[in-house]
Amino acid sequence: MRITGYQGEIQLFDDLDVPLDCFLQEPQLQIYRNALAGEAGTYEGELVGRQFLVCVEPTSDGCRAVAMDISAYKQAQQSMATLKRHNELILEAAGEGIYGLDMNGAATFVNPAAVSMTGWSAEETIGGTIHNKHHHSHADGSHYPHEECPIYAAIKDGEVHHVDDEVFWRKDGSCFPVEYTSTPIYEDGKLAGAVVVFKDISERKLAEQNLLNAFQEVKQLKERLQEQNVYLQEEIRQDHNFGEIIGQSPPIQQLLQSVQQVATTDATVLILGESGTGKEMIARAIHQASTRSDKPLVKINCGAISAGLVESELFGHEKGAFTGAVAQRKGRFELADGGTLFLDEVGELPPDTQVKLLRAIQEQEFERVGGSAAIRVDVRIIAATNRNLHELVQQGSFRQDLYYRINVFPLQMPTLRERASDVPMLVEHFIQQAKQKFGKPLQGISQQGMAALQRYSWPGNIRELQNVIERAAILSTGTVLPVDDLLPSQTAVVEELPLLSLEELERSHIKRALVFTDGVISGPNGAAHILGIHPNTLRSRMLKLGIRF
Repeated sequence: MRITGYQGEIQLFDDLDVPLDCFLQEPQLQIYRNALAGEAGTYEGELVGRQFLVCVEPTSDGCRAVAMDISAYKQAQQSMATLKRHNELILEAAGEGIYGLDMNGAATFVNPAAVSMTGWSAEETIGGTIHNKHHHSHADGSHYPHEECPIYAAIKDGEVHHVDDEVFWRKDGSCFPVEYTSTPIYEDGKLAGAVVVFKDISERKLAEQNLLNAFQEVKQLKERLQEQNVYLQEEIRQDHNFGEIIGQSPPIQQLLQSVQQVATTDATVLILGESGTGKEMIARAIHQASTRSDKPLVKINCGAISAGLVESELFGHEKGAFTGAVAQRKGRFELADGGTLFLDEVGELPPDTQVKLLRAIQEQEFERVGGSAAIRVDVRIIAATNRNLHELVQQGSFRQDLYYRINVFPLQMPTLRERASDVPMLVEHFIQQAKQKFGKPLQGISQQGMAALQRYSWPGNIRELQNVIERAAILSTGTVLPVDDLLPSQTAVVEELPLLSLEELERSHIKRALVFTDGVISGPNGAAHILGIHPNTLRSRMLKLGIRF
């Protein structure tokens, strides 16, 4: 038996004088036996550190074996296996999902990230179509047929395709937003398939939505600030009655002490008093001394708006809520969010609006006119009126529950006739205002004129005093204001005075006497002597009427 082997033209083996089983194992020996029986075969073997492919063929006198050195091929094969495994490890470690596709669109490779994101195992995915799992697996995902799915576009035209915003459905029926790229694969210059790389963009979508919400919130805040600015500009253009609270009389000092006590709380305040006494200025003082002073003080005169529009002014309205509502509008409650809402002349509110106002104060929420969405606000309420709300409640024109809701901390504004000692200070203040307003060199008024002002009963209170000073400033041709002839006669004054109960008249008269005596009760110059009653009787009457000096 003769065995020869070649590497190129080099003969490796000559005649063998030793039995084959000296260096061959049983499987190889069987191949030789088969060759002797007429059946060719091959096997791989190793000799002196080199690897060979041995082909055994039957011959007429036995068999022949030809060996080919495949060491380089085996080394290259090992290197390819190592490279392949290395690449697979890279793909397995990738955070993006990766699919390999053949020309028929069937999956040939699935990395662990794809399995983790979709819930479809590699065994369930390989050999099948990705589209059927991620789109047709859910009714809402079948918006295009299989042949139009962008996943397979690279296989059809050999171009790279990128999809920015798509939805993949998981095995459990849930879905997640993805972006993916389908890239063609070429082998020997021929299109052989594609690789699809996709990424879960849920966090990016959430960040985009949060950013959008933030922009929307900023936009709403900007709109609110613009609306508040427009409102405040309108307020600035108005004359805020008296510029500041002026006076040192006991009634005004007592009032300011109460203002200081309630300002730092969020309690609802009800300011009572005749027209022109400065109720709005007290409301401003409460707001400025509160923790809400950096937010707006928004006011609404409930008596100056028609009954059909007051609700829209308070709560706002939606577009189309009524004829003329061509755009959405925010009401005073929304403008005052975080700040203070001043409801002037609250006793003039119509009954229907009183119901909604009660709920807004209690719940701190309301709906715009024509809307259904509840809007929550944080608003402090200060109300004011020159009417007797208790009588209105008894008459049935003002809700009792709303009265108790706003009457948490009542403040009674003293009339100007109750604080006659403050008249000189107020006159000086209004003269300075008139001096700047009319550009005249005004200095003051005569002693006789000042006495006349202090004797006058001022049914219009401080507003009337301001008007008298302005009128005198207009008529003045010198530095001293003529006021003597500008005051109505006392008869006219009596006719203008509102009708009061006996108790109110008594309270007012005692206060005037106390103001005149600077709070002195007994003695020859005391209020009791002027009123013609015993000092203890006066003290008893003061206690009963709630008069404190």
